[in-house]
Amino acid sequence: MVLRMTPIALAIGMLALPQLAFAQSTTESGNEVTLPAVKVVSSTEGPTELPKAYAGGQVAKGARLGLLGNQDVMDTPFNITSYTAKLIEDQGAKTVADVLQNDPSVRFTTSGSHAYENFRLRGFEVHSSDLAINGMYGLAPLGHSSLEFVERVEVLKGPGAMFTGMAPSGGIGGIINLVPKRAGDDPLTRVTLDYQTQSQIGTSVDIGRRFGTAKEVGVRINGSFSDGETSLEGQDKTRKFLSAALDYRGESLTASLDIYSSKESFSGGSPAMFGFANPNMPSAPNPRTNMLSSAAGELESQAVIARAEYAFNKNVSAFASLGMRKHDYSGWVNGTHVHNVQPNGSAQVRGVAQRGYDDSVASEVGGRFNFDTGAVRHELVLQATQLELESGYLSNVTSMLASSIYNPITPPLPAIPTGPLPKLSDTTLSSLALVDTLSFMQDAVRLTLGLRQQQVKQTSFNVSGAVTGDYDEKALTPAVGLVVKPWGEGISLYASYVEGLSQGTSVKATNGYAQDQTFKPYKTEQKEVGVKWNAGTFTNTVSLFEITKPELITTGTSPNLVASDDGESRVRGLEWNTFGQIVSTVRVLGGISYTKGELTKTAGGVNEGNELYGVPRWQGNLGAEWDTPLSGLSLNTRVIATSKQYLNNANTYQIPSSEQVDLGARYETKVAGRKTTLRLNISNLFDRHYFSGSFAEPRATLALGRTVQSSVSVDF
Repeated sequence: MVLRMTPIALAIGMLALPQLAFAQSTTESGNEVTLPAVKVVSSTEGPTELPKAYAGGQVAKGARLGLLGNQDVMDTPFNITSYTAKLIEDQGAKTVADVLQNDPSVRFTTSGSHAYENFRLRGFEVHSSDLAINGMYGLAPLGHSSLEFVERVEVLKGPGAMFTGMAPSGGIGGIINLVPKRAGDDPLTRVTLDYQTQSQIGTSVDIGRRFGTAKEVGVRINGSFSDGETSLEGQDKTRKFLSAALDYRGESLTASLDIYSSKESFSGGSPAMFGFANPNMPSAPNPRTNMLSSAAGELESQAVIARAEYAFNKNVSAFASLGMRKHDYSGWVNGTHVHNVQPNGSAQVRGVAQRGYDDSVASEVGGRFNFDTGAVRHELVLQATQLELESGYLSNVTSMLASSIYNPITPPLPAIPTGPLPKLSDTTLSSLALVDTLSFMQDAVRLTLGLRQQQVKQTSFNVSGAVTGDYDEKALTPAVGLVVKPWGEGISLYASYVEGLSQGTSVKATNGYAQDQTFKPYKTEQKEVGVKWNAGTFTNTVSLFEITKPELITTGTSPNLVASDDGESRVRGLEWNTFGQIVSTVRVLGGISYTKGELTKTAGGVNEGNELYGVPRWQGNLGAEWDTPLSGLSLNTRVIATSKQYLNNANTYQIPSSEQVDLGARYETKVAGRKTTLRLNISNLFDRHYFSGSFAEPRATLALGRTVQSSVSVDF
């Protein structure tokens, strides 16, 4: 399979169910009486309709649950949050990581402003390659997913292989889904100018129009450009982004076509991650200190995504999607590590230069069937998916050089590799899923039952093209979810069991094992119970969950090492999430989570019972926004707190707890008759310098220092 081509596809997807209206007439004693027109509107939105914003506008009433489409928050047996475009604009968010600063269950496994954004949800990793667009993997920009074209950033917490299939990198902590913008009924032309520490200056344009007698055809164009020095001393970064979204909404057929091009380049340095040689760790350096000042690189993603849905009648519809993404990268974009950090801050660094690609083709086809069996309403969905991934790269690496995290050297950057890029990996993820949601007692009870058959094929190659690994395994993942509303729509009690899926490990005799061995995909299990309370203008969710994940363990000595997947790690947690308006002028968003990660089965009992590295016990993200008595002026603040956490499973390396305060203001007015919005946001107000998390043993990430961002938006 050859995927390296410019993405091309057909236009096609999105469903908007029309509101129904009818008039009644009757004849009484020969006199015709016409009753007033009655407008009948469904109390729930369809699976392809974008859920409306909730009170306060920061979060939506629902989110996408994979193949089930959009679901109301109160109808889902999971902890799910959908952050809106309004929140993205008001907080000046540039990337997905900026948005997820509002979520207490999410932390990051790369240092702030790194070329790549990776996450940890409920104690387990979710890589940037695991982001989805409209429920499909392999199509989001790699590195940073720019938000100019994004209407919603949705987070489903916990494993979700049943609903979206296996994630490309096997992420099981949750699903992060991006919803592209569509043209609204009202014309939009918005221009924004912004500034960010130290001297990043940018501009963006957002244009939306609908055409036709019933506004059937929509066009949304988004573009942005920024350039200048970042908060990392000496680093200069340039971002270019352009997207186009076309959609058609008819009575039976809805269709969409999304196209984007995203390019980010930097020179003069890169944020680093820190690996420690001694449990007696030094204090965190100033985040402006440029450890890798010779680093330069470039990442570029281009994609096209088409979707169509056709409703044969109110009970039967079919859908299909096809997408293609092309991603290229070069420079020092990976391996940005500082090694062997000593208690006095001395360390080692080495330069890394890469050139590579990651290309993908994603497709899905399926049908929705609504029918009744007696007093039970069924919403049945059948879906088949396929994701083809191809990647390859070349790299050059220098030897280790002495440096310091407080007074770093300028490490040499090796030459960028040249010549044809070898294909090193070819992967196909295919699946077939069937899910039925049964509704009882006028929707007071909803039971979801589902199965997905997943197949994983992967062939690995060396640089000369020889096959070095061949993986072909299948796994069946179920899901069961129950929602009960015993006191009406305001309270939902829920319970669920779902499984995640990660590719099994392969071990080789050449590496000291007794035999070549390939394990089936790891099936991660999550059990969750919770309660949701919708008070009308604000909502609270309390979730209690347990996730268990098999781990590879090795016993014996080389050349007779024996591997098994009988190891296990477990995360148990309690989460409280809240969003909405507590009064008409005050909005709240955030929550608190308690998480305990533990090694429950290990080789020979080594480290058994220890806490998982990178999983803090307590995390809190609480924000509030206040509309002041001065018309148009709103103030906001947010507190982010994280308890201490270990950097290794032996629990000998540890970073302390951390706190951060953010502050912002927004002023809406009219200038020359044009709606104008001025925004100012300051993150890490008190310029705290701290290690924020971990992505490998025993390595720590570094939080950004104080960052100031301001912008002005004008609607024409």
